[in-house]
Amino acid sequence: MQKIKSLMARQGLKSPQESMSDLSPVENLRIPSKEELRELREQPIDPQAEQEMIESIAEVYYSCDSFDMVKHELEKLPPELDLQELEDHRDTLKKQQAAVSKKVADLILEKQPAYVKELERVTALQTNLQLAAVICTNARRQLGVSKEGFTEASLGLLANQRKRQLLTGLLKSLRTIKTLQRTDVRLSEMLEEEDYPGAIQLCLECQKAASTFKHYSCISELNSKLQDTLEQIEEQLDVALSKTCKHFDVSHYTKVQLAYTLLGKTQTAMDQLHMHFTQAIHNTVFQVVLGYVELCAGNADTKFQKMQYKDLCTHITPDSYIPCLTDLCKALWEVMLSYHSTMQWHEELDNKEGPATQDGGASAGADESVVDRSYVKKKLEHGLTRIWQDVQLKVKAYILGTDMSNFKYDDFIVVLDVISRLMQVGEEFCGSRSEVLQESIKRQSVNYFRNYHRARLEELRMFLENETWELCPVKSNFSIAQLHEFKFMGQCHSPSLSPSRQAGTGAAGGDLSLFQQFLLEGNPFEMHIENKEEETEDVLASNGYESDELEKNVFQDYDSDSDVPEELKQDYVDEQTGDAPLKSVSRETMRSHKKSDYSLNKGTAPILTNTTLNVIRLLGKYMQMMNILKPIAFDVIHCVSQLFDYYLYAVYTFFGRNDMPAPSPSLLSQSGRETVGARVVGPACLYESSGLGLISSRLRTTLNRIQENLIDMESSGESAGVHGQVEDRKEKVPTPHLSQLVVLTKSGTLYGLAQRVVATESLVFLAEQFDSLQAHLDSMMPAVKKPFLQQFYSQTVSTASELRKPIYWIVAAKAIDYEQMLLMMSGVKWDIREIMSQHNVYVDILLKEFEQFNAQLGDVSRQVRIPLAVSNVLWEHCIRLANRTLVEGYANVKKCSNEGRALMQLDFQQFLMKLERLTDLRPIPDKEFVETYIKAYYLTENDMEQFIKNHREYSMKQLANLVNVCLGSHINKKARQKLLSAIDDIDRPKR
Repeated sequence: MQKIKSLMARQGLKSPQESMSDLSPVENLRIPSKEELRELREQPIDPQAEQEMIESIAEVYYSCDSFDMVKHELEKLPPELDLQELEDHRDTLKKQQAAVSKKVADLILEKQPAYVKELERVTALQTNLQLAAVICTNARRQLGVSKEGFTEASLGLLANQRKRQLLTGLLKSLRTIKTLQRTDVRLSEMLEEEDYPGAIQLCLECQKAASTFKHYSCISELNSKLQDTLEQIEEQLDVALSKTCKHFDVSHYTKVQLAYTLLGKTQTAMDQLHMHFTQAIHNTVFQVVLGYVELCAGNADTKFQKMQYKDLCTHITPDSYIPCLTDLCKALWEVMLSYHSTMQWHEELDNKEGPATQDGGASAGADESVVDRSYVKKKLEHGLTRIWQDVQLKVKAYILGTDMSNFKYDDFIVVLDVISRLMQVGEEFCGSRSEVLQESIKRQSVNYFRNYHRARLEELRMFLENETWELCPVKSNFSIAQLHEFKFMGQCHSPSLSPSRQAGTGAAGGDLSLFQQFLLEGNPFEMHIENKEEETEDVLASNGYESDELEKNVFQDYDSDSDVPEELKQDYVDEQTGDAPLKSVSRETMRSHKKSDYSLNKGTAPILTNTTLNVIRLLGKYMQMMNILKPIAFDVIHCVSQLFDYYLYAVYTFFGRNDMPAPSPSLLSQSGRETVGARVVGPACLYESSGLGLISSRLRTTLNRIQENLIDMESSGESAGVHGQVEDRKEKVPTPHLSQLVVLTKSGTLYGLAQRVVATESLVFLAEQFDSLQAHLDSMMPAVKKPFLQQFYSQTVSTASELRKPIYWIVAAKAIDYEQMLLMMSGVKWDIREIMSQHNVYVDILLKEFEQFNAQLGDVSRQVRIPLAVSNVLWEHCIRLANRTLVEGYANVKKCSNEGRALMQLDFQQFLMKLERLTDLRPIPDKEFVETYIKAYYLTENDMEQFIKNHREYSMKQLANLVNVCLGSHINKKARQKLLSAIDDIDRPKR
């Protein structure tokens, strides 16, 4: 209203015409002048034509007030102007303008009275407003006085206080909002510092604060951002949890678990942890194997990373197999150690929080904590088996991915040792027997061991066929424990403890488990590298002696007695006690040896060959394999028995059979005694006639079993190609053949006695080593298979010493000419009538041969020590053959008198007296055999009949001759027939 009044005051009251004159130039163009209005009024009016003219105006002229009509009309002009058209168009526009102007003038005249009336009302309103302005001025003056006097002093204070309180609250809120806005930076710093509990605590507090100030628009965005940050923290927390699977850190894991507790996701964390352990196992083994495969492949363009783990394991080369396996087990150990440490951490937490929970009452928080801990405990216990199963499957795939049948023995032992150590880890980890690992390594071991054992048997056959049976010089204190292959026995306190396991225990380790020993540092799979640094063996002696000086002293002592008469030597020998020689060699020790121990005083060093040493080494390797891998213990012991069987069979084949061109289907004759060559038929018959077998039934059974089960008798025959026998023959070995360098037919060497001694005594020594290891082998055998081991020892190992009889019998049978003695005895006259004081010449010749035999034994002893047991067997054979030859010679006598029988006794007593000076063997073998036969000449008829029944050790011929010789002296013809019938009755069952 005030604006209207001011406008009216400035313009004053004007007439409508004056008012129209004040309009803008554009408006003046539109409003007609007075003259025009007069002209318009004077013109005739045609309303319809006027209306049509107005409607013919283009709509563009009504578009807006700023429309430039002149410009519009100029733009409408055509390119070529026509004056007539322009004038016509101008006339049209003028008419249209005139119509519009007339219409405007009519409207103005029509509204003029209303305008004047309204102007009067405005004037009245102005007067009223001036009055109201005076009233308002007075009111405002009075209100100002009231304000100054009353409200401004009191109400102003209250308003300011209220405003201050509002501003203070606002400032606090603004500071909180500012802190919330800066939370991101602090959260990032805490995450970098791995302070996950603090970050989560801060984030939760921020969320709580954000919910308080959610009425601010900026806070709503911050709240969503905090939620995203919390999710990001959870993701980083999950990554941090996964890191504990490989390298467990107490402080790190404590932070992670506290963070999950703040989130209320303890159970979720445990589920995630097991998933990470499973993933860690897979990623770890894959990366280890992939690294070795790519390293060995070089620049080969093979997409190994896209392969499955099982397929990747097949690309491991033999050279990198063991390093890769070791690194694989090291990596898996780290994972299992982390899991073990995780369990230990939770157990310690339970021990700490257990009493606190009991004292805290039955609150909801305490109940939830108990439930969480119970869940975690069960989850961890269940995860033990699951983790170990994953480890076994990964290692199994690696083990079976490579064919190890062609590995070197030491390399395969390292593999077994690593797997054995891994199985020990599994046993301590979760009490598992590691059936998966045992089955996989058993498959590889059986496959490897079959090929290995087959190669070793062939190698043993090659050794035996090239063996010259020379003495292998070893020290007098030689023991199999000194060999590299038996070092593991010294490292193990019990057979069930693997070398690696024992290496980790001891004074420092005590009874600690592997997880306790290597909790802080180290790795149990690094120890096999140290175990390879073995001390070098020092078991061989120089030239068969322990020192050159010792060797010199020995030969000097031996040579110093060369000028001593033989009789003096024999006298001092007869006085010896027979004690075993001592290790130290001196002149007194030399002279304290028994004559029957033809040792040349080379101490008590074992008699063995290079082949024997090789078999012992193989035994150590086999036992080492058994010790590491129990499941194949029976297979290994079976192969061990084959090694001993083949060695025993070879020794017997080479030296126990005389002049046999080819092996027969049966080693022994039906009578159970050795089939011998023609050159020693006489002595053999003497033995056969006496009923004394050279080979016991147990040894005979053993040899037949070995030949049937182990020896390939058809390897050189034409029937070797029969398909049905191919599989059986794969497990057999051809018969070994004695080296052509070994000559057993020369009498000067006592028919290869040195080689026979070395071969036989090396076998006995080998049997002794087997005996010493029986308890150890028995402890590693499964209970159901122990009878096999016991049978092997009772029927095979214990028979080794029994081979001495057939082997040394051949020497004894050929060393002395028993046939010549029979011929000389046949020329002696026994039906003499006078008592003779001089014995017969054949006794001296026989004794001379024994003396020569004794000297030859001394010659042989220069090459090899002849043990007392060997010399006793040799002397026993020779004496027995000599005594049986004497009985056979006495049985060939056609006529004999009492004086002749006395001469027989004289001859035999002379033989015994001289023989006792040559040998320490007591009593003289078969002494009663000869004396009883001689004395039987004096028996009566009844006594003779009883003698025939009781003394079946004599042959039928010898008994019959005894009866025939006695005929006429104190036995008549009737008694003779009766006695011969009794002899025939005894012989009949044998036929």
